[in-house]
Amino acid sequence: MKNQLNNPFILALTAHNLTVEIHKHSAYQIVLTNDTPFTSTINGQLCKNIYGFLIKPQVTHLCVAEKGTLNVFNIEPYSTIGLELANRFAADQDYIVFHSENEMEAFFQTGTNRFDIDTLITALVSQLPATHYDERVTKMVDYIRTNYFERDINPQTFADIVFLSPSRLASLFKEQTGSSLSKYLLWTRIRQAVYLTLSDKDKSLTDIAYDTGFYDLPQLNKYMYEMFGMPPKALKHNSDLIQVY
Repeated sequence: MKNQLNNPFILALTAHNLTVEIHKHSAYQIVLTNDTPFTSTINGQLCKNIYGFLIKPQVTHLCVAEKGTLNVFNIEPYSTIGLELANRFAADQDYIVFHSENEMEAFFQTGTNRFDIDTLITALVSQLPATHYDERVTKMVDYIRTNYFERDINPQTFADIVFLSPSRLASLFKEQTGSSLSKYLLWTRIRQAVYLTLSDKDKSLTDIAYDTGFYDLPQLNKYMYEMFGMPPKALKHNSDLIQVY
């Protein structure tokens, strides 16, 4: 049995000299700078010269980082990492702002004042209890990783592979990851769509949608906007400024 899963419901981006308009999305989001403080408006509150923030899903915000680099982490709210982050908010708190590197280090327990993608993901995962994943769960993760582009994947597909009923398999997967197989498949497809959008400028967004398992571009647009607050066209327009991990 394995102790960790691939693609643990995190989509991380590095954005350079980027301004993002007001938007909201269904993921938890962490935005941190490694160099230059930036300005953000969160729930209508102007936050100047900050080093980062953590927001709950559906919180409206914008970022203005005309200089420097931002590391952006979008996290599935019902995954084990999302649930752990939820516990860090006070009852009436929708966002947490970091005014210094020391505040970020203390909050995320990175052990360093570096806040690159790998360092923060390691810190987030280290906060989770050790889990020995059932081999049937890891088998499903491996299947999704290699077959995400197949549009006819459904609950029975997974059940036939591991010889469990769809309901029992769904329960087992949710018990061990905090979220559902369908969400895991969606996050994997979105990750691949974002990667292709940013790395293959000659490929049309319609082709990207088909190549990553979506039925059409409107479906990809719908989920991208719902999960991250922007359509793939917005990413493609800024593809010189963003890298995906």
